[in-house]
Amino acid sequence: MVLAAGLGARMGALTRDRPKPLLRAGGRALIDHALDRAEEAGVSRAVVNLHWQAEALRAHLTDRTRPKIVFSDETERLMETGGGIAKALPLLGKDPAYVLNSDAVFAGPPPLAQLAEAWDGSRMDALLLLVPRAEARAYTRAGDFRLGPDGRPERRGAAATAPWVYAGAQIVRPEVFAGVAEGPFSANPVWDRLLAAGRLFAVTHPGPWVDVGTPAGLAAADALLGG
Repeated sequence: MVLAAGLGARMGALTRDRPKPLLRAGGRALIDHALDRAEEAGVSRAVVNLHWQAEALRAHLTDRTRPKIVFSDETERLMETGGGIAKALPLLGKDPAYVLNSDAVFAGPPPLAQLAEAWDGSRMDALLLLVPRAEARAYTRAGDFRLGPDGRPERRGAAATAPWVYAGAQIVRPEVFAGVAEGPFSANPVWDRLLAAGRLFAVTHPGPWVDVGTPAGLAAADALLGG
């Protein structure tokens, strides 16, 4: 699944008349970079959720056949990250699935292949991809996780900073999002439940990486991709 339904409000005028996934970095739309990563990982079918300027995104993806695109429509109500996955459950099926943010831009080793190589379904219900804060371009927040030697992440908690940042890519069992809440909700409560059960793990990407949340992030992504 590619999460593409966000409003992109921090992008200002850049998203006034277009969805953020259609902003371009390195000569291509952000959504295409995300779907290229999915294709690179052998994904044959991808669910893309839609909200702001949904028809523009549908039109852009009309001719894309690899992977085949199926849409999860959130035009009536934006469901946030966890709610978006929950709404798409009938489209995702029961097998573990990649979930990738459409505004996550990577350089270096193929990110989804790293997740696939580390996935162990006997121990894991979700596997997050993390990047070092030092490799997170245009990133100004405090970091998300510490990482234990057993591959289990730990929340930053009350610490001023944490060395690892969630990179917007994971493998997850879709059913862990079923019945969590009515309406929109974040993925964080699901992760916290899996943390408590010892079923949340993480693997690290050496970077660099950009979370395209602001115009500065878009410029950093364009520079990273040689735009």
